[in-house]
Amino acid sequence: MNRLLYQDPREAEAVYVIREAAAQFRKLVLLFSGGKDSVVLVHLARKAFHPAPMPFTLLHVETGHDFAETLAFRNSLVAGLGARLEVASVEAAIARGLVYEETPGVSRNALQGTVLVDWISRNNIDACLGGARRDEEKSRAKERIFSVRNAFGRWDERRQRPELFNILNGMLRPGESVRVFPISNWTEADVWQYIRKEGLQLPALYFAHEREVVVRNGQPVPVTPLLPARVGESVVRARVRFRTVGDMSCSAAMFSEALDVDAVIEENRRSDLSERGARLDDQRDEASLELRKKSGYF
Repeated sequence: MNRLLYQDPREAEAVYVIREAAAQFRKLVLLFSGGKDSVVLVHLARKAFHPAPMPFTLLHVETGHDFAETLAFRNSLVAGLGARLEVASVEAAIARGLVYEETPGVSRNALQGTVLVDWISRNNIDACLGGARRDEEKSRAKERIFSVRNAFGRWDERRQRPELFNILNGMLRPGESVRVFPISNWTEADVWQYIRKEGLQLPALYFAHEREVVVRNGQPVPVTPLLPARVGESVVRARVRFRTVGDMSCSAAMFSEALDVDAVIEENRRSDLSERGARLDDQRDEASLELRKKSGYF
C-alpha cells in the first residue's frame, strides 16, 4: 500500500485492514446500518478499491424498531452508490420461530446476534466488516481487529489471536467466521473529525431537531407508537439529537442545539456522557454487551 496516498494514519490503517480482509477471505459482507460508523466504513471501503467498486455486499440486520429516518437515509445512500444491500430481518426471524421476543416493545438488539449468525451460516460468509470501536464500551476493548467467532458464532476473548505489528491472521477452521473491525483504533471524536474532513452526509437524527420526548432517568426518550409515554410522564416538545441512530427502542436522545458537524464535535467534547451512555439497552447490566457478543452479537 502506498501510504503517501493516506496522510491520516487512521485512514491508512483502516484501508489496509479492509484490503487484507478482501484478500484473505473468500466471501465477506460489510455490516451497514446507516449510522455514522457504518457510513465512515463504506467511505473507507470505496477508497480502498477505487476506481473499482466495492467487492462485497452490504448487510443490515433490521430489528423492525429502526428509525424511519435512518432507513430512508440508508436506502438513499445505497442507491447513490449503486451498491447491493441485503437485509436480515429480526421481525421475520420472530415470525418463523428462529428467535423469541419475550416482551414486545423492548429492545431487540439481543436478537440480532442470532439472526446474523443464521444469515452468515446460510450464505457461507467468512467475514463481516463492522464499524465497532474499542472506545465504545469496555468489552469492545478486548476485541482484535480480526475477531474470530466459532462455528456457533460465539466470541471467546480467551481464544483470540495476537496481532503483532500489522500482521492479521485470517486462517479459519471449518465453520468459523471473523468480524473485521477496520476502525477499532478510532474514537468517537476521530469519527466525527473524519466526517467533517471528508464532508460525509449523515441521517438528520444526528443533529438538533424538535420532537416529542419524555424525560426518563434524566434522559429525553422519543415518544413513538412503539414507545408511548408511561402513566404519569409528561410529553414535551424539545430540541434534541441522537448519538446512536440504529434502534428507537434503545436509543435515548440528548438535549442539544448542535445543528452541524462542528457543533456536534464541540458538544461531544464538553459532554460527560459516553456515546453508549445514551443506549438504554446497555444500562441493564455492566456486562450486557459482552454477554450479547458471546452469543453472536456484532
